[in-house]
Amino acid sequence: MSSSDIFIGETIGTAILILLGGGVCAAVTLKASKARNAGWLAITFGWGFAVLTAVYTSAPLSGAHLNPAVTLGIAIKDGDWSDVPVYWAGQMLGAMIGAALVWVAYYGQFHAHLTDKEIVGGPGAQDTKAKAVEAQEKGAGPVLGIFSTGPEVRVVWQNLATEVIGTTVLVLAVLTQGLNDSGKGLGTLGALITALVVVSIGLSLGGPTGYAINPARDLGPRIVHALLPLPNKGGSDWGYALIPVAGPLIGGAIAAGIYNVAFA
Repeated sequence: MSSSDIFIGETIGTAILILLGGGVCAAVTLKASKARNAGWLAITFGWGFAVLTAVYTSAPLSGAHLNPAVTLGIAIKDGDWSDVPVYWAGQMLGAMIGAALVWVAYYGQFHAHLTDKEIVGGPGAQDTKAKAVEAQEKGAGPVLGIFSTGPEVRVVWQNLATEVIGTTVLVLAVLTQGLNDSGKGLGTLGALITALVVVSIGLSLGGPTGYAINPARDLGPRIVHALLPLPNKGGSDWGYALIPVAGPLIGGAIAAGIYNVAFA
């Protein structure tokens, strides 16, 4: 794989991942969406299908890492770091493109949601106003969860540990079951395995933090949230932003260490 193939493949694949994954979050969250309040099952399976679609699309070009933690794990496993910057650059760009496309697809719903007094407060607002104010006091605006993750209970060590544990499971599954014959990316069966693992992590471990398990998936859309001209959007919760970046990278490194000790 050439550097240009890797960059293009990771950009396209990660954009699809965030478009479909962020899209299901928007569908469930926004007040004028037909899928509003569809629930956690819709979100977890939506993200799983997003992984499946993105991997099958980008695998022929880049091996479909789509996640800096996966790239880190494979680099540690192989001892080859030459393509890591290209992978990470494509993943970050793709994540930002995907988040911007979610905004385009749900433009009217974002506007309706963020100008609704029951969501953002104002005369006539009831208990939802208190909830919105509470979220903003924590640094998170009322639609930030569409773009990036945040904890239900803000305990730094636990939030970090949750992301480390979830990502360790993901990357270990990729390294042991999901790689193609060359070992440089996901194979055909590996795409399905990885998608199902993501669903499992979401169902079992996603409750505390929203399971970023992917630094680009969280940081890229968080930057887009900060830049977009959304009315009453509130903060981007930069005080939490390091955890869904550091936690997955630590988890990816731990998974590679486990692989090299136990499976290599």
